[in-house]
Parts: sequence; structure tokens; C-alpha cells
Amino acid sequence: MATGTNRKVLFSFAAPFDLSPFESSLFLVIIVVCLVAEKTCGRTESEPGRLDLGYARIFGKILAVLLVGILAWAYRAVQPPPPKICGTPDGPTVTASRIKLRDGRHLAYKENGMSKDVAKHKIVYVHPFDACRHDAVIPTALSPGLVEELEVYVVFFDRPGYGESDPHPKRTVKSFALDIEELADQLGLGSKFYVIGYSMGGEMTWGCLKYIPHWLAGVTLLTPVINYWWPGFPANLSKEAYNQKLPQDQWTLRVAHYASWLIDWWMTQKLFPSSSVASHKIEILSAQDKEIAARISQQRIHVVFCYLLAFALVLVS
Repeated sequence: MATGTNRKVLFSFAAPFDLSPFESSLFLVIIVVCLVAEKTCGRTESEPGRLDLGYARIFGKILAVLLVGILAWAYRAVQPPPPKICGTPDGPTVTASRIKLRDGRHLAYKENGMSKDVAKHKIVYVHPFDACRHDAVIPTALSPGLVEELEVYVVFFDRPGYGESDPHPKRTVKSFALDIEELADQLGLGSKFYVIGYSMGGEMTWGCLKYIPHWLAGVTLLTPVINYWWPGFPANLSKEAYNQKLPQDQWTLRVAHYASWLIDWWMTQKLFPSSSVASHKIEILSAQDKEIAARISQQRIHVVFCYLLAFALVLVS
């Protein structure tokens, strides 16, 4: 009964500070350490040359407990939250078409363009960071007439952990290529297909060239992200390109390369600036890209204005 009362007192004490039970316990440990340290220092000052070994031992043990507590808190802080898998009781509802892979995971996809049964060019599109299967750059950016003329079929899919595709914590460059192979096989794309990788998707596409080249009719990389530590690239070229990045992006790449287990914490913490891509900073664009982005924004504003004007005319009439 006393234990339950103590817990209630502890949690009510922590409530105004918005502390969890673990954090409030850690806070009390710090207070005890301070009190013991003050007592030990008082003994030392009143009796010069003598050290109270009993207090010193207690102080050492509490420091050890405090260190373990801090390490446990730090470990918990850097762990990503558990995923919410589509189709499970705690997860979102499945709305996409999906295939089931050999290992039991699901891959969500979306088809566009001509029917794959008559298409001449069958394309698997790998979306970039901060996107999903709905990021249909091709062929929605093309006119329907050109799509028919080129006989293009494109399948977009959510990369593992994106959209409605199940996460794959142990994914590798090879496993990603094998996911594409199985997607193409289950959809019946034939013996050869094309792969287009955009930005971060371009890095994944490198794995297709290495692990499933026999399936490929061709590969296209659109402004691909690369691994600056890949040994196949000239060291001087990689270094030059790396140094052109913003400092915050250099640090993000270092964390991803040397301490990948910290990347979730790094991308969500507020102490230091992380990825400029995730924060959509305009500074990452070249001068030419900034001009194009400005024109696109003006065009969008013009289109929105036209829609509003049309809507107003409908209301008036």
C-alpha cells in the first residue's frame, strides 16, 4: 500500500513539469546525488584530510545508477516509433492495390498509362524521398496522345515503409532490387522492363543494375541521390560534390553513414538543423532551378486565380 502511495506522490510531483514516470524517477535520482554530494563535501571541509569512504561509495553507486538511467533514456529516445501497418487493427485501412511478397510483406502499387498487355514500353517508377505511389511524374506529365504514341505503361509503387507498403527494417540495396523483380513478375510485365529512379529513388535503382540486370531493358536516373562513400566513384569527384552541399546536409549524410541507428532521432530533433530536403529549403536549388521554380509558382497562382474567377462567375450567374 505504501508503495502505491509513493508512486502517486511521485507522479503528482512530476505532473506540473510534464515528466513521464521514468523521467521523474531520473529527476529524483539527480536530487539524491546532489544531496549526497553536498553531505560528502561538508564532511571533507569540516574534517580536512579525511574522506568519508561510506559516503564516497554511496555517491559512486548513485552515479553508476544515474549513468545507466541516462543511457537507457538515450536508447529509448533514439528509437523510431513502432510502425502502423496497413490492414492491422491499429493501422490504417488498405485502399491501394497490393501484392504479397515472398517474405509476407505487402507492396502497394498504382498503374498508369496504357494497358500492360498492349504497351511496348513497360516502366517501373521508383519515387523519391517525401513521396509515394501517387507521385506520378510519368506519364501524367505527358499528353495522353504522346502516351499512346509511345505505348507507355508505368507502375508506381510505395517503397517499403512508405504509403501503404509494409516496412522492411532489414532492407538493403539488394532486397529493394528483389522487391522490384517480384513486383514485375507478379504483375506480368514480361521478361524485360524499364526502371526510372527519381532523386532518392535513383540511389535504389543502382541496385537493379547490380542485382537484376537480366530483367532490365533500360534504366534512367533523374537527378539521382548517390552514396558519397561508394568506392566506384572517383574520390575527388565525390569529395567535390559533397563539399558543395549545405553543412546541415553534410552532417545528415555523416549520421546516415556512420551512425544509421541515430537517423530517426536526427531527422526529428529540433536542436540542430537536419536535412534541407526534408525542410524544403530553396537554398539547395541552383540559380537556374530557382528561376524555373519561380515561374512554376507564378503559373500556379495564375491557375488558382482563374479557378476562383470562374467560381465567382458561376455564383454571380
